[in-house]
Amino acid sequence: MTAEMVAPAWMHDQITAEEYDSWSEEQCAGIEIVDGMVVVSPSASKRHNRVARIVANALDTAAGDDWNADTDIDVRLQDVPLTNRRPDVVVYRADSIDVTPTRPEHVLLVVEVVSPGSETTDRIVKADQYARAGIAFYWRIEQAATGVPLIYTYLLDPATRAYRDGDVFTAVVKVSAPFPAKIDLGQI
Repeated sequence: MTAEMVAPAWMHDQITAEEYDSWSEEQCAGIEIVDGMVVVSPSASKRHNRVARIVANALDTAAGDDWNADTDIDVRLQDVPLTNRRPDVVVYRADSIDVTPTRPEHVLLVVEVVSPGSETTDRIVKADQYARAGIAFYWRIEQAATGVPLIYTYLLDPATRAYRDGDVFTAVVKVSAPFPAKIDLGQI
């Protein structure tokens, strides 16, 4: 067996929050940490990235001065064992822009764009983790075979720490909560 065939140690050992926080931005790109283990995420498609960017831009405009919407940021769901997720879109308090790590109490809404290979994680695992962490809103965008996205919205039930089904939209999202927003995904 050659050295190239041996996986690095960090792929076999749990890492702590302190270890992760010492890594560079480049080392953290394209990964999530689940129960202390590094999970490598494949690069997203151009369609996936475009959907995420359009949603983030629309939410950022609609959110007003109190909230920011961005892509490609970690949300620290728990410290022990370390769980960092990187939702496709995160709406977080504007006054926490320089706070690291971003924690659930900073976050209002997370959006996941489902890709081949992430179906179970986005539909079940992440939804459960975000709900248990107390994030009030979760949206899941399915890229349908017709090319017109389906957008599923969920609202946290604080008593059960589980999401309740909200509205389902085809192509155009029009919501009043967490703030009024209209997003047209029909032209992707």
